[in-house]
Amino acid sequence: MTGVAATVYLIFNEGYATGTGGDLVRTGLADEALRLARLLAELMPDGPTVLGLLALLLLQDSRRAARSDAEGRPLLLADQDRSRWDAARIAEGVELVGRALRRTPHHPDRYVVQAAIAACHALAPSYDRTPWDAVVSWYDVLLTVHDTPVVRLNRAAAVAERDGPAAGLALVEAVEGLTGYPWWHATRAELLRRLDRPAEAAAAYDRALALDLSVPQADHLRQRRAELPG
Repeated sequence: MTGVAATVYLIFNEGYATGTGGDLVRTGLADEALRLARLLAELMPDGPTVLGLLALLLLQDSRRAARSDAEGRPLLLADQDRSRWDAARIAEGVELVGRALRRTPHHPDRYVVQAAIAACHALAPSYDRTPWDAVVSWYDVLLTVHDTPVVRLNRAAAVAERDGPAAGLALVEAVEGLTGYPWWHATRAELLRRLDRPAEAAAAYDRALALDLSVPQADHLRQRRAELPG
């Protein structure tokens, strides 16, 4: 089941955050992944992995309408209009997270934990009221069952919001194996910009832009770079 769940999640990710090409979202792929996740949940209604997967997809996809501006440019989570988030999908996802957590009290499941993190974001009334302590704690749990460089990068970004950009940057730079991953460089760039180190931030944006990105993602990073002083 873990392999099936991973495949469905990969399909969703390619639809929700396309890595190349001219589109930010490939709606057909994202919708197909949600259909498959629902089918799995119907077949295995007590399976925590399946419940967690469906919850995660619903909670992430609930933001679809708010992820870009009128020109199709990506919007960061902090800049999204939360009134455009899909409340019905959030409610369904949160309910599924609760069911899945009750089935995994002693043995965390990676999809259930990721869904719990997504629920923290989905239930926050505003970005500055995100429960970062809870988010970081859930990432700590996730690392016990799914320790990857990308998970460590995401945890570092959460620590930056909780403890400040210097703390987050130290953790980002300690993550190994992501020099070919554009979002490692982009995360460094954002934190360096917050630390008033524009020359280093510009270099980090350039490293990210040299790697594979969709056109809207690349345009967003170019805009962020252009906004740097000097």
